[in-house]
Amino acid sequence: MDNPVNWFEIAVADLDRASAFYEAILGLPLDHHSMGGADMAWFPMNPTGAGSAGALVKHDTYEPSDKGTVIYFSVDDIEATLARAQEHGGHVLMPKESIGEFGFVGMLTDSEGNRIGLHSRA
Repeated sequence: MDNPVNWFEIAVADLDRASAFYEAILGLPLDHHSMGGADMAWFPMNPTGAGSAGALVKHDTYEPSDKGTVIYFSVDDIEATLARAQEHGGHVLMPKESIGEFGFVGMLTDSEGNRIGLHSRA
């Protein structure tokens, strides 16, 4: 069975600012598109890889929030990612914390005010 989530969308108020934020903290290029009246910045996608792909979305019906669903990004170094987030307008909500055999987590708010999780194995 595949993982049940196959796409996510993170609401943004300023697509350029949010794209720059995520490119800086994750070190990944985002690809800009317009679709169905929404401006989007897609995260890289590997159709045969594990996990989910998704996008930043600016649309009248989307509102950034720090309440509700939390997306967790896999990173190699939570502490370094949290530091980059602070350098680019984000805020640390929870520093790196052990979750036992499942690795570590941290949490931040992004440049738009969304609550975002980080996960690593080390």
